Amino acid sequence: MRAVTVSGPGGPEVLGWGEVPDPVLRPGEVLVDVVATAVNRADLLQRAGFYPPPPGASDVLGLECSGVVSEVGEGVTGWKVGDEVCALLAGGGYAERVAVPAGQLLPRPAGVELATAAALPEVVCTVWSNVFMLAGLRRGDTFLVHGGSSGIGTMAIQLAARAGARVLTTAGAQAKLDVCRELGAEVGINYRDEDFVERVREETDGAGADVVLDNMGARYLARNVDVLATGGRLVCIGMQGGTKAELDLGKLMRKRAAVHATTLRARPATGPGGKAEIVAAVRHDVWPDVERGVVRPIVDRRLPMSRAAEAHRVVDASEHVGKVLLLAQ
Repeated sequence: MRAVTVSGPGGPEVLGWGEVPDPVLRPGEVLVDVVATAVNRADLLQRAGFYPPPPGASDVLGLECSGVVSEVGEGVTGWKVGDEVCALLAGGGYAERVAVPAGQLLPRPAGVELATAAALPEVVCTVWSNVFMLAGLRRGDTFLVHGGSSGIGTMAIQLAARAGARVLTTAGAQAKLDVCRELGAEVGINYRDEDFVERVREETDGAGADVVLDNMGARYLARNVDVLATGGRLVCIGMQGGTKAELDLGKLMRKRAAVHATTLRARPATGPGGKAEIVAAVRHDVWPDVERGVVRPIVDRRLPMSRAAEAHRVVDASEHVGKVLLLAQ
């Protein structure tokens, strides 16, 4: 089969398009003929040599896909050849075929075109597992999401607004903030011009944010703790701003607040807190609203997989809003 290849750690120029071995179907898995995949920040880190796949995972890039089931492995029930699906992956999405644990499959939502469904699994599972299952966002909470125009951000805004939370977000351009407001953000903060800590305090009469979803990591850690309300929960899911920072435990304790740092990719396929548990929760709690159009995937552009380098440049430069899709040839 053909797949996006990586000649060595580096920039987008190391990506190519060539022949690789077909995936081997194991018990409990299904084989999916890929229609589309989506570019995630983790793919950029892996391409640069900073985020290797977990043991046993494909070394082909790609943490989600949509497509058609072409083979069902031993012991799999509930899925059949010809089913249109999307899937959460540990790797392998930038290819014509991928083997997926059956517990990580989701049916294509009614009303969502099959290629577009590739924009859903990673962001919905990330937001649902972190913002709702872990941080416990609930109606009436104040929610701050950084990078609101990203794939994660556009989904987090929609799901938080749907839950009845008050949504505040940061982005680096007015046009991006306008999109965030259309999706349900009440307050948009341009991080290039404003201090988000001061703005959030101003908007909440000094109380702060109950839940913060952060993709920057070290660079924002101290300020995110500053912006937390009493009993607040900070969830770090990215390292764009580095991995090491100083944490003021005294401030955290006085606020009775919590800091969580999580990654979805490294979770086990099954068991407590595993991918199958998250996917099942998403199917039950989110998929009905996706099918009703209450929650929708935001797609910036679509490119063929052979132009993956171009797609990575777009995401590297943050020139997109929502997800960038790669279509199988």
